[in-house]
Amino acid sequence: MRSNSIIFWILAIFFAIMAATYSVWSLIYYHGHIEFVGTVALTLSAILGVFLAFFLGRTAKGYGNLLPEDRLDANIDDADPEIGHFSPWSWWPFVLGAAIAVIALGLAVGFWVSFIGVPILLVALAGWVFEYYRGHFAR
Repeated sequence: MRSNSIIFWILAIFFAIMAATYSVWSLIYYHGHIEFVGTVALTLSAILGVFLAFFLGRTAKGYGNLLPEDRLDANIDDADPEIGHFSPWSWWPFVLGAAIAVIALGLAVGFWVSFIGVPILLVALAGWVFEYYRGHFAR
């Protein structure tokens, strides 16, 4: 994990240098004006690299700089956390994705189409949340 942190520090430094270079270059090229879109994008990329490097560095110190994936004597179960329960037979995620697609289509084509997608979204969300409270799989 320490190596991941170092990689993100290198990326952050690279993006910071490129942001400064891009700002100076655009200042020269545009005759005294800075092109802000690229400068802001590169600066935010450098900030993101700093955030990730800092987070990974602090997390690595909490683990003693050695994750189960890095140890040769580790078992598979050492790095296998409980993520949750997922239904492989459930159709509700598909309906939810289709509802979101209809809403996005409504935002792109005509706003009235979004009014069709919102009730479908609410029904799909309720169906997915309460899937195990009724029917054959009720608990």
